[in-house]
Amino acid sequence: MSQTPAPTGAVAHPELLAVYLNDHIASAAGGIELVTRMIGVNRGNQHEAGLRQLLDELRQEKTDLETIAAALGLPVRQYKQVAVWIAEKASRLKLNGHVLTRSPLSGLVEFEFLASAVRGKRSGFETLRIAATVDPRIDPVLVESLIDQAHRQYLWLTEARREVAAGVFGGDPDVVADTTEA
Repeated sequence: MSQTPAPTGAVAHPELLAVYLNDHIASAAGGIELVTRMIGVNRGNQHEAGLRQLLDELRQEKTDLETIAAALGLPVRQYKQVAVWIAEKASRLKLNGHVLTRSPLSGLVEFEFLASAVRGKRSGFETLRIAATVDPRIDPVLVESLIDQAHRQYLWLTEARREVAAGVFGGDPDVVADTTEA
């Protein structure tokens, strides 16, 4: 099967980019739900302010991704966001040794999940940076700022995850290797 080249000044396979952007928009929606719940759990502790900032940034990133999709004339699929919302709610029903109460491991798992998700998100923004080299409708300055923000988020989440791990299991959270190259 031969592939038709994309028009000059546009990404190849816009239909695939639509799926890709919708997946990242849906993931942002799931992240917003998780971080909102985590703020409630971490109210008044050392992680609340960072989580509140992360929530604001996730909301803006979701808007930025929707803006990119609109600039490209790509549809935003609400059903994907609904599916991720349901999955986030279902993830609360896990076998963690605590049926009616929150396990001490829950916070650790949440911070680990967020750190991993932010790394994936940063990869997605890097992919958009590549697409921006062939499609001027994708703002490279915006995409670069999203990459930088995701990297900063990852560093903060990694530090918070280590603190939570030390709180659960004991030990020194600073003993782990540097993550600036993550």
